[in-house]
Amino acid sequence: MMELQYLKWTKPVSGVKAFQVTRGEINPRNPYSEFNLCNYTGDDALRVLNARLELCAKLSIEMDQLIMPRQTHSNHVVIIDDAYLQADIDAQESMLEGVDALVTALPDICIGVNTADCVNIALTDPLAGIIGIAHAGWRGTVARIPCEVINTMKKLGAQPHNIIVTMGASICGECYEVGDEVVDAFAKEKHDVNRIMHRNADTGKAHIDLRLACSLIMQDEGIPAENITISDECSRCQSSKYFSARRLGINSGRTFTGIIQ
Repeated sequence: MMELQYLKWTKPVSGVKAFQVTRGEINPRNPYSEFNLCNYTGDDALRVLNARLELCAKLSIEMDQLIMPRQTHSNHVVIIDDAYLQADIDAQESMLEGVDALVTALPDICIGVNTADCVNIALTDPLAGIIGIAHAGWRGTVARIPCEVINTMKKLGAQPHNIIVTMGASICGECYEVGDEVVDAFAKEKHDVNRIMHRNADTGKAHIDLRLACSLIMQDEGIPAENITISDECSRCQSSKYFSARRLGINSGRTFTGIIQ
């Protein structure tokens, strides 16, 4: 049976739920087992559909109320509004292509992203009734996708000092070894490399804390540090609970993180 792990907020948030779908029962020979909602990483289409239907049943929503983009490590954000809901399926799919973050002010709409080590970020301004969700790999973080989400939320009336953020399980800094070209990309865009990067004393390899990098970006945009929750769970360390591309390979499932109000 599918289990939802609800994410914690630093402050009480009424009427907004953020969650991750954990893997469930694992078949070691199937890197997509058991609950994968992502339809573009090689899984059987019927299995993906069944997982989505089960999630909708748990949330008491219809399939058209479950919305997720086709992610490409961009910093593109789409607003899910009445115009989106009224568009036909082909137009909706086009709107979600190459998108890595969603924002909505609509109730009973679950927006979500799929990750397999990348950072997932759920945001809400409960006073304005606005929610957002983002997928942040290293490229999206370099391009400051959290900043793009916040700016989009502001267009709908959100205030940064009212935004509360939670991040679910993703790869930890100790596990996230990167090449120097990644470090250079962060430095070129003026990220605080001294805070987010360290080198393994034995190997000399660079490691980046993507979760901290995203948190610092959001603080620079006016979200108080005390409004941000960072999970202490690592997808690579706990690959029996969450999908991890570094453990399972890229042809594997993805962990769905959703938010709904």
